Amino acid sequence: MTPFDYSRAGDVAAALRIGAGVQTKFLGGGTNLIDLMRETIERPTALVDITGLPAEITERDDGGLLIGAAVRNTTLAEHRAVRTRYPMLSRAILAGASAQIRNMATVGGNLLQRTRCTYFYDDAGSRCNKRHPGQGCDAIDGFNRNHAILGASDSCVATHPSDMCVALAALDAVVHLQGNGGERALPLVELHRLPGDRPDLETMLQPGELITAIELPAQKIAARSTYRKVRDRSSYAFALVSVAAALDIEGDTIKDVRLALGGVAHKPWRAHKAEQALRGREPNAETFRAAAEAELADAVPLRDNAFKIELAKRTITAVLGELAGDAR
Repeated sequence: MTPFDYSRAGDVAAALRIGAGVQTKFLGGGTNLIDLMRETIERPTALVDITGLPAEITERDDGGLLIGAAVRNTTLAEHRAVRTRYPMLSRAILAGASAQIRNMATVGGNLLQRTRCTYFYDDAGSRCNKRHPGQGCDAIDGFNRNHAILGASDSCVATHPSDMCVALAALDAVVHLQGNGGERALPLVELHRLPGDRPDLETMLQPGELITAIELPAQKIAARSTYRKVRDRSSYAFALVSVAAALDIEGDTIKDVRLALGGVAHKPWRAHKAEQALRGREPNAETFRAAAEAELADAVPLRDNAFKIELAKRTITAVLGELAGDAR
């Protein structure tokens, strides 16, 4: 591990002041960052410990929530308002990691975790454009069973590993940011980048910018929602495909829907095409399958992961069917 300086910040202003260095990283739970430092993939010269920043979940008058970035994942998953108003989020967090990791990991850190692509972690012998821009991507012609089928590029086919982010994408979450240039807010679906020709640029954060909170808008539809994760084993493996969905049915018509996918792209994938195909239609298996077909129409499989296309379609259809059955 590369030597580094360590300091603690008692508030956001101090964190931004200390973290202004080019090679400085903010440290929350460290469940991903420390692993990357051990592998010498991340090589910060300084760490700013921000675990002392406010870690509160504030219930707003309109029914929405403001979640401090330092809130632990376990705390968020177990919060009464999350379990009752946004059950897909609670289920996504619980599906994402063991209790020990959830107890350490922070909400802000979860948003910024990096891919678990084998070639990204193999600094000794594999080419990876995310690790070294312009080097090449060994995953494209290598072992790519777990890799992307949507939004990938010739430079990178890695997938985003977060379960929580998939639910947040479906819930229209907003990320609050603060830097030395001031504060701003960004929809979560715009926080992460698709790889293009610069997969090393993973988010829209500016240098030295800090995630301070995540806002969940009040949404009646979110109360009837769920999250399903399909993985190779029932332990805490990363998703082959996951689906976060919420459904609002009025009579025999789908009034509204929220849908996002995980395990299929370089970022949490909001399924806008499927949502458009569902609104105003009758809630049945044929409708759900057609919407899934519309969303996956542009999927581009690699040698080992073509099965993900049909798996995603079946999982979308099954999850929407489950929610439709609960609504009747």
